Amino acid sequence: MTSADPNLYDYWPYRNRPKIEWPGGKKLAFWIAPNIEFYEFNPPVNPKRPGWPRPAPDVVGYSQRDWGNRVGHWRLMELMDKYALRGSVSLNVALCQHHPEIIEACAARDWEFFSHGIYNTRYSYEMDEAQERAVIEDSIRTVQEATGQRIRGYLAPALTHTPRTMDLIAEYDFWYTCDLFQDDQPQPLKTRSGKLVSMPYSLEVNDVITYGALAMTPTRYADVLKRHFDELLAEGAQSGTVMCIPLHAYLVSQAHRIGPFEDALAHITAHKDEVWFATAAEIAGHFRENYWEQSLADIEAKGCKRAGTGFDDAAA
Repeated sequence: MTSADPNLYDYWPYRNRPKIEWPGGKKLAFWIAPNIEFYEFNPPVNPKRPGWPRPAPDVVGYSQRDWGNRVGHWRLMELMDKYALRGSVSLNVALCQHHPEIIEACAARDWEFFSHGIYNTRYSYEMDEAQERAVIEDSIRTVQEATGQRIRGYLAPALTHTPRTMDLIAEYDFWYTCDLFQDDQPQPLKTRSGKLVSMPYSLEVNDVITYGALAMTPTRYADVLKRHFDELLAEGAQSGTVMCIPLHAYLVSQAHRIGPFEDALAHITAHKDEVWFATAAEIAGHFRENYWEQSLADIEAKGCKRAGTGFDDAAA
């Protein structure tokens, strides 16, 4: 590792890679990631980041996110049912105890679950290895007990990491991480063990960014989703691409926003002949089984392979 590059993946030019074909010859693998989260009202203090942007007690921030668990998720589930779309749930696993009704409803729909940490107010910063292992093991155990599923994906809580995060989740036989944003196709990551795939997630079409940071109108957000989809679908004719829509019910499911979001889903699902509607685990599994080895071979053949693994000096 150098100070300019964590060496988590090799540079791999987008054009002229081995062609990816999704099941059925589909051009684009599409998945939706509802973030089902729990924000503690008074979380433990982390020295690197406050739990809430406003001073405590922040009853406004807490209750806004609580609206998502009380109203938003149910509205979003019903909309996704209408278009026969399954979710891959980015889950704060403590929600299995706080609101089991939501977990049961998602499991009944055959949705996938992956870990987004315990709470979205407990960050990975400053964790030692034993603490981070405990979070990962808790995630696996809690979701398995609640749903019967063995989770295969990881999105670090509030996108906070340590230098050892990728190596640990690979060691625990996770198949994919959503924490990197370097590509529109899956890519093998450089971990000490396992076969960990960087799964295309998104900040660009993530509703936290579009509604929070960019203050888009609902119709503008719907237009962005359609144009993002159209371009990735067109490029998928050359080699299969991936599109994810990361969602937060406290934002996208508001009454004045859900209609324009439905317009985007109607546009996307009108392309059933060209799109593989899948879960993230299904996409990662297909890539690991069919394209892992040839991707590594192509990276090496192009002279892009570098020695070592991610943060190898820092994680030692």
